[in-house]
Amino acid sequence: MRPPRALGPVRRAARREWGPLWTAVRTALAADGLRAVPMTLCAVALVALLQVVQNRSWGYGPVQTLGAVRADDPLWAALLRTPLSLFVPALDLPVWGALVQVLLVFGTAEICLGRWRTLLIAYVATLAGTLYARIGVATGPGGFLGLPASDALIVDTGPSAAVVALAVCVCCAYRARLTGALVIVAMVTEVAVKDNLAGKEHLAAIVAALVLCALGGLRRRGQGLGDGAGTRSGAPPIRS
Repeated sequence: MRPPRALGPVRRAARREWGPLWTAVRTALAADGLRAVPMTLCAVALVALLQVVQNRSWGYGPVQTLGAVRADDPLWAALLRTPLSLFVPALDLPVWGALVQVLLVFGTAEICLGRWRTLLIAYVATLAGTLYARIGVATGPGGFLGLPASDALIVDTGPSAAVVALAVCVCCAYRARLTGALVIVAMVTEVAVKDNLAGKEHLAAIVAALVLCALGGLRRRGQGLGDGAGTRSGAPPIRS
């Protein structure tokens, strides 16, 4: 039985949007299974472990000391805590949401972008949110992109900023432009509907991701010109 003719353009559009990305993920998982995403599995386990520990009376303090970043922290302390803060889930949100996000988005990025590139993007995005919060609080609510002083006491977003940035970078790398645009629109809508620090840090992470994508594009273009290859290739980027 043939599918309805009206579904033809939809299928072609979906294949153009997600076909290369789906093929890359499916091929890697079919060849290596979970061995294709060892970093992602470690990240999921770390998020789960930190959630369990921080909900214990003896564990809340150490997790906050080592992995909770606030805008009123000294800069040196914030920078030291930022790597671990990537994996500390928010206490007021269900942890299963963070685990699913990390598994799907980190896993896709690890396969499509490579392990070290994924970690770099995640760290830069989280750091961008952290630095934005400090600058926004220092600027004050009356300034451009300023934040109220009360936001200095709010803990940073945890893994969500990295998840958003990685989603945008994967979409850029595999030319899933509509999906990338929808992610950005969703984050802008989040800030418009619920004007909070987490939403604004997500936007800062997106800006950082777009800068990294632009720099990567310039580097590839420079390499192509240096090799005498001026034509554009539709192939996905090589994993590092």
